[in-house]
Amino acid sequence: MKLKKWPKHSFMILAIVATWIKTVIVYHTSFELKIENAMQQFILFINPLSFLLFIYGLSLFFKTPKIRNRYIITISVLLSIVLYGNVAFYRFYNDFITLPVLFQTSNFSDLGTSAAAIINPWDLLYFADVFILIIANKYLPKMKASVKVNVEFRRAFFVLAVAMTFLNLGLAETERPQLLTRSFDRELLVKNIGTYNYHLYDIYIQSKSSAQRALADGSELVEVNNYIRSNQAASDENMFGKYQGRNLIVVSLESLQNFVINNDMDGHEITPFLNSLTKDPDTYYFSNFYHQTGLGKTSDSEFIVENSLFGLGRGAVFFTHGGNTYNSMAERLGENGYFTNVMHPNNKSFWNRDMMYQSLKIDKFYDVDSYTVEEGQAVNWGMKDIPFMEQSAALMKDMPQPFYSRLITLTNHYPFTLDPEDIMIPEYTSNSGTLNRYFQTVRYMDEALKNFFQNLKDQGVYDNSIIVMYGDHYGISENHNKAMAQYLGKDGITPYDNALLQEVPLFIHIPGDGEGKEMTEVAGQIDLRPTILHLLGVETSKDMQLGADLFSPEHEDFVIFRDGRFITDKYVYAGEACYDKATGEQIDVAPCQPFADRATTELENSDAIINGDLLRFYDEKTGNLKQNAVE
Repeated sequence: MKLKKWPKHSFMILAIVATWIKTVIVYHTSFELKIENAMQQFILFINPLSFLLFIYGLSLFFKTPKIRNRYIITISVLLSIVLYGNVAFYRFYNDFITLPVLFQTSNFSDLGTSAAAIINPWDLLYFADVFILIIANKYLPKMKASVKVNVEFRRAFFVLAVAMTFLNLGLAETERPQLLTRSFDRELLVKNIGTYNYHLYDIYIQSKSSAQRALADGSELVEVNNYIRSNQAASDENMFGKYQGRNLIVVSLESLQNFVINNDMDGHEITPFLNSLTKDPDTYYFSNFYHQTGLGKTSDSEFIVENSLFGLGRGAVFFTHGGNTYNSMAERLGENGYFTNVMHPNNKSFWNRDMMYQSLKIDKFYDVDSYTVEEGQAVNWGMKDIPFMEQSAALMKDMPQPFYSRLITLTNHYPFTLDPEDIMIPEYTSNSGTLNRYFQTVRYMDEALKNFFQNLKDQGVYDNSIIVMYGDHYGISENHNKAMAQYLGKDGITPYDNALLQEVPLFIHIPGDGEGKEMTEVAGQIDLRPTILHLLGVETSKDMQLGADLFSPEHEDFVIFRDGRFITDKYVYAGEACYDKATGEQIDVAPCQPFADRATTELENSDAIINGDLLRFYDEKTGNLKQNAVE
């Protein structure tokens, strides 16, 4: 009987299809990927294909069928190991493997002790494509017959591979803008670019960071340290240590900008509770305070507050430098007897928090698994603010004191949607649905904060605490300038206006203080670390930080944005132009130039610390380089 004649390159095509189908099945059976619409489902279906076309397509460069088929089987084995490695890791950690994890050998012992629970005989099915290829190679001889590779075919094949890559990336960018530059979450990366491409991206990010880190020897810190010491502001003698031993509760207010404070929308008060705090004798309200985040958004604000350093210009530090050495506020408080924790009802891997919090020396992360999310309480990527804060206050009751808890809210997050029962004021009427809904979610968050204060009182935690609340980043982008101009009663939004709109509220509420007031100094998130530590009596004069105590008489009215813009008490620098802060009129750039130079220096110093992982060479107890830093 005549043997069936297989089409050219059948073995390679079989490998591509088998691995593709297997990967898609694994996505749906072994990972808990949240698919929200048909487009996400389609992206998940096609995202393994571009990589598989490239990696198996390399076999077209081998001349003999024997070597070609061996290469294909070898690649199949390796890809199966990578995929199964992620499955096994996901079973234990509910997360995907990263290069830093592979180098954290302590994790291997944890996996080893649970190997029996992780691995089962059915796991051989994860290598099904390998078995199919081995059988095909052995029992279907025509598949391994010599096939001369046509140059035109090879060219067309790789054109197809490139086309699939661009299709995948284009659809992913449409579904999740700035996916690769913002690097939100490993799950998002896998959902959009696939497991195999995710690992390539991870290798790129980590190798880039490792190269910069490898070239550093600590000598770079000398100049940075000199700059920091020469610009350091002393603490306020009356405020330093005044509240030593109190619990610290820091609340990151999602997307809250300052223009809503003490303001209304069509006659409806937007933030009645926060408005009351601006006049509360126990509250210091900072009305000229700015966020300084970049692409990392909320994670950048966390990083800035913890370390008094800037985020990076591209990507999120939480993702790109999660394994660095830091000297965080949490670490300093931990050294002073505090139980440090973060409370955020979201996936633990979002923004790489589970890894980064270890580097920041945070004792515990209360993620979504620490909360009971009942029907109707879910929002965005987690839990509505009112039940979240209520349950958080209950958790605080049982914490060892003193404690430092940082809460990250969620409801006031783009696209700013609410369930009907949570709406307290009507929508605004403009050409921007985003701005129209924003006022409603801000109003809901304000109500959540009001309830939270009462929850703290009910749990007996309120009186012995300091409560710090700050806006983490803007909520309304420049895409909605026309609607913002309408709300603010302006003809348009200039670069000057946009810079001022980066203002976010800061409240430092100290029960029983009685000396609270509005503070008008120009300041930013980078100033929070020294301010808070000084209130609690923790000395920071030898810490590598760029911020200054907000209560210090030496604090300078100067705030730098991640993109190089800045604001002082007299000037606003934006759009490469200098403006008079009082009038908004553009003036000659000369008065702004010295501040622009300083802004560049500070950003470069911060980048040097992060990219070189320079704090590993620094002894914060002595304020000097470690003796073995420079070889």
